[in-house]
Amino acid sequence: MGYVLGVDFGTTNTVVAWRAEDGSQGIVPFKIPGGETTAFRSVLSFRETPDPAHPRLAQAGPWAIEDYLEDPLDTRFIQSFKSFAASPHFQSTDIFQRRYRFEDLLAAFLTQISLHGGTALQGRGETVVVGRPVQFAGVSPSARLALERYEAAFLKVGFKNLRYVYEPVGAAFYFAQSLSGPATVLVADFGGGTSDFSIIRFQGAKGRGAARALANAGVPVAGDDFDYRIIDHVVSPELGKGSTYRSQGKILPVPNRYFSAFARWSQLAMLKTSRDLSELKSLARTASDQRLSAFVDLIEGDHGYPLYRAVSLTKQALSTGEAARFSFHAAGVDIEADIARSDFESWIKPELTQMERACETALAAAGLTAPDIDQVFLTGGSSLVPAVRRLFVDRFGAHKIAAGGEFESIASGLATIGGSGDHGLWSERLAPDC
Repeated sequence: MGYVLGVDFGTTNTVVAWRAEDGSQGIVPFKIPGGETTAFRSVLSFRETPDPAHPRLAQAGPWAIEDYLEDPLDTRFIQSFKSFAASPHFQSTDIFQRRYRFEDLLAAFLTQISLHGGTALQGRGETVVVGRPVQFAGVSPSARLALERYEAAFLKVGFKNLRYVYEPVGAAFYFAQSLSGPATVLVADFGGGTSDFSIIRFQGAKGRGAARALANAGVPVAGDDFDYRIIDHVVSPELGKGSTYRSQGKILPVPNRYFSAFARWSQLAMLKTSRDLSELKSLARTASDQRLSAFVDLIEGDHGYPLYRAVSLTKQALSTGEAARFSFHAAGVDIEADIARSDFESWIKPELTQMERACETALAAAGLTAPDIDQVFLTGGSSLVPAVRRLFVDRFGAHKIAAGGEFESIASGLATIGGSGDHGLWSERLAPDC
């Protein structure tokens, strides 16, 4: 198959793996100040420049974050933009007097990935295997639309011979390298935007021999939804959620939709240039709660990244301790709150229920029950949340649970599939029925 790239474009992080014709393989490192990283943050930043030939400077990953931190007021910072991939409602966004479609954002991101990936990405790969969720996130998501946008972006940057593989299938082939014999494996991949499940029967040790897909299932809830719950319960009430405003002599509640958009990373990035912000400014002038003005300042100041960091640190602490301190200070907003893990788990119960049902759907589609599963592989950042892990321990037993490769498993497995002689059994090109 020649030189193969496996690209795990994630909601939170993007990882790229390579596989050479001789079977050697690895993860593409990205040099950053003070070292290197393999998990490239899926974020973009844009700044205006005085150069008329290049009026906007785009950065991605750690460089986008650095750009934002240096000049937050004059930088447009976008995160979790993968969430828009399958949305027919998202057409474009305005960035410094230019309209960007999803494929334009992704192409800008991939350009930076290629630039910082060095020699490993210079040839763009003879075959490029791209991961895709079983079910895309968003309202009324269209997988066909998402893959068309992927295709346009990858081709624009110079990647060719594209094939698509379900993300948990990629993780399954990574995990299969650790098998000591035949096994029926359930893979649960918990990312930032989606939770995906695949059941595969491997006939030989270390993934050798025939393998057969038994079922796939997915649900568009994951780590970003856990973040949403923290913002909704801890941050939004401090910004005027539940307050009122005066209009034509009447006292009316401030619509919750503003706070719902604010608590979603992908939508927060778009609030600054939306009609909602203009409406919020108008409401703030007659609001009963002055904190609504602070809410406006927070959006206008583009403080999404420090909020993300505060939420992320709290979530990580709740994965290892029974309580955590949430701390956020920006744009005159100062929030300090203690959060018990038990409260957090009660907030995310709706998402946990959806994850559990998706797992049940995969089992039913395969015609299997829990005792038929030999191994369960949990991967992705949200697999580290104790309540998520407990779902699988309770159903399958702790002795069947394996975890790891939270960042590299999918990309590595995609490259493995791309370099195999039967990659066509697991991957697809853009086709009418995708």
